[in-house]
Amino acid sequence: MRIQGPDICVNLCPSVAFQTNHFRRALVNWYRRNGRDLPWRKTRDPYAVLVSEFMLQQTQVASVIPYYHDWLRRFPDFASLARASQNDVLHAWQGLGYYNRARNLHHTAKIVQDRHRGILPGDISAIRRLPGIGRYTANAAATFAFDQPVPIVEANSARVLARLFDIRATADSAIGREKLWGNAAHLVPRHNAARFNSALVDLGALVCLPTKPQCNICPVEKFCRAKNPEVLPMKKSRPRTKRLIERHAFVVSQGRILLEQSSPRWRGMWILPPLKFDGLKPSSLWRRPVYKLVFPFTNHRITLSVYAHRPRRIDGRLQHWVKINSLDSIPIPSPHGKAVRHLLSGLQGAPTHRRLSSIS
Repeated sequence: MRIQGPDICVNLCPSVAFQTNHFRRALVNWYRRNGRDLPWRKTRDPYAVLVSEFMLQQTQVASVIPYYHDWLRRFPDFASLARASQNDVLHAWQGLGYYNRARNLHHTAKIVQDRHRGILPGDISAIRRLPGIGRYTANAAATFAFDQPVPIVEANSARVLARLFDIRATADSAIGREKLWGNAAHLVPRHNAARFNSALVDLGALVCLPTKPQCNICPVEKFCRAKNPEVLPMKKSRPRTKRLIERHAFVVSQGRILLEQSSPRWRGMWILPPLKFDGLKPSSLWRRPVYKLVFPFTNHRITLSVYAHRPRRIDGRLQHWVKINSLDSIPIPSPHGKAVRHLLSGLQGAPTHRRLSSIS
């Protein structure tokens, strides 16, 4: 059973009392001295807060910070982002990965501009109706932009909550998620919720680590019920990694490179043209690829194999010749960008047709 009062929250069993106010005080006092100095914590601008939350989905803080600053210089508000082309948006996001985040943020900006006069609504249900925004992102916007007393559960705070309340249900199950959110709701204070939620996140990021949690310096260790914190939060076993080989062509001619726009994975971005072998093995056409790169993508491990190809008739609907000196202005996903840079660097010095014949 679960009972909530002004000072205690009883959870898991009625004989164990959790002193909520004492916990909050200890956590916030620690945060004042040890909290991370992050740029999005210095603003209450709903747009800037939302940009940070989109970028932080599945991406580490250190990687996000430079993109966050560059993005706000390029698109300082909903209006400027709504006016931007998809090409410019994807190019600004290039390197962060998970490009659907950029598309959803772009779409959200258009809706906010058209339906809400460029102002993010403060109502959580209205925020959740925007593209790419789920429970966490809506609550994060509400608490960090509007200081609303709502809980947030992300990777760091989920780990703290699972250990604090010794939650044995798997964190990625419906029951586990509701237990995490329920306990987070019990803990969040009515005032200064943004500061408290930031403190909970930072405790997970700096002290309550996934492996080797630093319990000896934890400011709220006396409240923790976990007997073996390293095994929490419990998670379902991951699906087996699938291995794929993707073959693409490297075609250059007269200072131009052939690229193809749109693919299921990187919709709207530019990639090296996929190769279709029509039942023939690659070895029957080429002795070896001129470039190989292995990269992860969700539960896949993909080998990108690139083969030198001579200029050919192209599919004008999707494929285009792009001037090499203008590549910096178009969005190219990182694996293909690395391939292009590596192969073009090897083409400097000798005529293109000689180099192509030597590597094909």
